[in-house]
Amino acid sequence: MSKERWPACRVDPCRDQFRRLGGGRPTVFQKQTTEPVEGLEPLSALELEGRDIYRREGCVGCHSQMVRPFRAETERYGHYNVAGEQVYEHNFLWGSKRTGPDLARVGGRYSDDWHRAHLYNPRDVVPESIMPAYPWLFENTLDGDATPAKMRTLRQLGVPYTDEDIANATDDVRGTQEITALVAYLQQLGTVLEGTR
Repeated sequence: MSKERWPACRVDPCRDQFRRLGGGRPTVFQKQTTEPVEGLEPLSALELEGRDIYRREGCVGCHSQMVRPFRAETERYGHYNVAGEQVYEHNFLWGSKRTGPDLARVGGRYSDDWHRAHLYNPRDVVPESIMPAYPWLFENTLDGDATPAKMRTLRQLGVPYTDEDIANATDDVRGTQEITALVAYLQQLGTVLEGTR
């Protein structure tokens, strides 16, 4: 019996797969998937809290944040997502279901007031909407006590938060309504790439 792992008549399937993924390197090691796009900044303390509210309320269950490179999607939602836009995202909120529209490029598309009205009672602005209302977001306020710890953890994962960002985080969000944080998060989605709509 030969000591070779793969007989000469067979191709190493792992090596062959890596070649198809980009010249023998997995995409996790390719620059375009690990380097931020020009202009990408980490989420502010308020946007970070808004992202956590987005997760808590289960928005990702009905809204994706991943425009795929298909004509039907790019015509409706804008430029397809590129990996460098999301290098600071931990965990990714791409989603896989679209009961509601994709939100990857929603930032700046509607006013803050529109988002507030939509989240308070979606049918006030989109009569056929089946999205639930979120009136408690207008009552709940942030205390910011956990925000610095979140930012320190994200910094360990490679998000470039400064000591000053972390030191000011609690004061930046304390007393702010949850709706304000969620709208701030939504308004920054997809805004880093110029001319993507």
